[in-house]
Amino acid sequence: MEPLWGIDLGGTKIEGVVLEERAYPNVLKRLRVPTEGDKGYDHVLDQISRLIEVLSSEIGYKPSYIGMGTPGIMDPNTKLMKNSNTVSLNDRLLKKDLEDTLGIQIKMANDANCFAVAETTMGIVAETCPEAQVVFGVIMGTGVGGGLIIDGKVIPGRHGIAGEWGHNFLDASGGPCYCGREGCVETIISGPALEKYYESLRGIPLDLKFIVDRHFEGKDEFATQTVERLLKYFGKAMANVINIIDPDAIVIGGGLGNLDFLYTEGVEEVKKYVFNDQLNTLFLKPKLGDSAGVFGAALL
Repeated sequence: MEPLWGIDLGGTKIEGVVLEERAYPNVLKRLRVPTEGDKGYDHVLDQISRLIEVLSSEIGYKPSYIGMGTPGIMDPNTKLMKNSNTVSLNDRLLKKDLEDTLGIQIKMANDANCFAVAETTMGIVAETCPEAQVVFGVIMGTGVGGGLIIDGKVIPGRHGIAGEWGHNFLDASGGPCYCGREGCVETIISGPALEKYYESLRGIPLDLKFIVDRHFEGKDEFATQTVERLLKYFGKAMANVINIIDPDAIVIGGGLGNLDFLYTEGVEEVKKYVFNDQLNTLFLKPKLGDSAGVFGAALL
């Protein structure tokens, strides 16, 4: 079988990987270059081309197809990029432009979908519950996103937004969201949103890590209120997802996925709101770390 090539296009770096094959995903070569998105769209295309040229030179041949993970989404109807924090990509025909430039077929998905397919195929889901048919991959960090995997395949949806639970309405107390609405999940349980909430209570900014530490020290009532807010709304938001797609497993990535209490106290909160008398969904910590994005791109 032909090796699998993947590109993870991030806001600060572009990473490429060549895996031996799907059944034996050993890394043959891995390389990173800076994105430098502030230099414009054409420069980003040049950086991707440069990365592929170097990988091709070191592997000894050029790929016939590549999987690519992107910030934001390619609209399935217009084929234009949207919702990308690398703003130079928005409203651009990224897939077509790359295929025309490189002469290589590209399969594209957003970074949350790549994370989800990697953890499903060769990460924690494959290790702990390989029989899982429906997997929801969660990103909880600077933003809140997600990806839906059914029978090992990415489900992008009609508008390319399947899994985007971070922009469901959760509670008006979250205030305005960058998407133009208010009270989105992301405005309440993302890292910056929780830090903003703590600062609104105490009047002093503090990183989320230290907020959590102060909560467990039991010396900061505002830290405890912030953690309790996270747990309450994590339960409500996650129950909405389960009520709609009822996944076998949920993998929690992003910085907040490292918070152990989400898998205990957080799951107990989910139980309060899910439309069932018990909760059998598995909540899993990811296994692949920052490799998930580029591995998932290759697996596309």
